[in-house]
Amino acid sequence: MIPQDSIVALATPSGAGAIAVIRISGEDAITIGDSVFRSIKNKDLTTQKTHTLHLGHIMDDSKTLDEVLVSIFKGPNSYTGENTIEISCHGSTYIQQQIIQLLLRKGCRMADPGEFTLRAFLNGKLDLSQAEAVADLISSDNEASHQIAMQQMRGGFSNEIAKLREELLNFASLIELELDFAEEDVEFADRTQFHELLNRIEFVLKRLIDSFAVGNVIKKGIPVAIVGEPNVGKSTLLNALLNEERAIVSEIAGTTRDTIEDELVIGGIGFRFIDTAGIRETEDVVESIGIRKTFEKIEQAQVVVFLFDSSEFKVSGLKLKVELEKIKNQFPLKPLVIIGNKADKLEENEIGNLKSEIPEILLISAKEKLGVEDLKNQLLSFVNTGALRNNETIVTNTRHYDSLLKALDEIKKVKFGLETSLSSDLMALDIKEALYQFGMITGQVTNDELLGNIFANFCIGK
Repeated sequence: MIPQDSIVALATPSGAGAIAVIRISGEDAITIGDSVFRSIKNKDLTTQKTHTLHLGHIMDDSKTLDEVLVSIFKGPNSYTGENTIEISCHGSTYIQQQIIQLLLRKGCRMADPGEFTLRAFLNGKLDLSQAEAVADLISSDNEASHQIAMQQMRGGFSNEIAKLREELLNFASLIELELDFAEEDVEFADRTQFHELLNRIEFVLKRLIDSFAVGNVIKKGIPVAIVGEPNVGKSTLLNALLNEERAIVSEIAGTTRDTIEDELVIGGIGFRFIDTAGIRETEDVVESIGIRKTFEKIEQAQVVVFLFDSSEFKVSGLKLKVELEKIKNQFPLKPLVIIGNKADKLEENEIGNLKSEIPEILLISAKEKLGVEDLKNQLLSFVNTGALRNNETIVTNTRHYDSLLKALDEIKKVKFGLETSLSSDLMALDIKEALYQFGMITGQVTNDELLGNIFANFCIGK
C-alpha cells in the first residue's frame, strides 16, 4: 500500500546553520504548504508550476516565523513521485522547530527514517538497489565509495541484474509452456541456447560475487595494524601518515599501551591505521594488556605493517627475524609490509646489507617523513582497483551479496538439471527460485519486514 498522508522532516543536519531545509511530501503537501506561506507577490502555491521557487514568509496566523524560499515539485516529477515542497529557512534551531510544529498542526506527520526514499521506491522512481545506494552515497567518505554509490544509484547494478532476469524469465516461460503440453513430449525452449544463457548468467554472477571482496573493503575501509617492538617509531609513523600529532611520541619504551586508530584516504581508498602497543616481554600489567590487544588487532587487520629500527639491525637483527617469522606463521594470509625506520641514520653499506638480508624491506624515516609516500603507494597496491578504474559494477551491499550467492546456487542446479535431462517441472522450480533472488535485489519481490530493515538505517529526512 502506497501511503496517502503527508510527511514532514528536516532534510538538512540538525543543529544551527546558515540555512535549513524542511521537506514535505504527500498528496496534500502543496496545499498544506500554501496554508502557512504568504508570498511577497501574493501567489497561490497550488496554482504554480512545478520546479519553481517562491519567496515569502511562513505565517502562524498573524505571527511571522521566518522569511523563506519555497520549492515546488509536483508529482510524479519529484524525488518521491508525490507532490513535494521544500522550505529553505534560516538555520536557527528555534525557527526549524517552530515551522515543523506548525506543519504538524496543519495535517502533516513526522517522517520515519528513510520514508522519502521509501516512497520513491513504492512510486517506481527508484528500484530497491538504487534506494539502498542513496544511503551509501550519504555515508560515502572517500572517492571510491562515492563512485560506487553513484554508479549503483544510476542503475548500473540494477540494469545488469534486470537484463539477466529478463532473459531467464523468457526461458522460464517456455519451460512452463512445456508443462502444459507434458503429455505430447514437446520442447519449446532451445536447450543449447538455454545452456549458453546459464553459462553467461553464471559468469556474471561469479564476477559480481568476487567484486564484493573489493566493494566491502572500499565501503568499510582497510584496517592496517602498525606493529613492532617498543620505541621503533610506530607512533611517529602514524603521525607522519596522518600529518598531525595524533599519537604521543616519547623516548620511553612502551609509551603506547593501548591501540590508537585513525583514518586516512589514499588514492580515493579509505585506510584505518591502528597504532599498537610495542611487542616485548614485560612484567608491567597495563603494558601486557596492550600487547595482548596488539595481537587481537593484527587478527582484525587486513594488512600488517611491521616496523623496526633499522639503525639497530646489527644488534637486534636475529631477534627481529624471529619476530617476523612469528607473525608470518601466525597470520600467513595477511599482506605484510616490512619497514626499516630511522633510515636517515644509515650508511650506504648498511642500506645494502639490509636489502640483501630482507629483500622486501621498505626503508623510511618517519621523523623526517622520508619514504612515507612509498609506503602509501605500497598499501594502495594491495587493493584491486582495476574494476573501479574500468567503471565495472562492484557489489558493496551484504544483502545483495547473499542474494547473488543464492541465485548462483540455483543457476548451478538448473544447469545440472539441464545436463542430466531433469524433468521440466523440477527445473522450473529452481528457475523460479533464481528469479526470486534476482527480484529480491531490485525490489520486484519485497515484504514489509525487508523494507523495514533497509529503510530503518536511513537518516530521517531522506
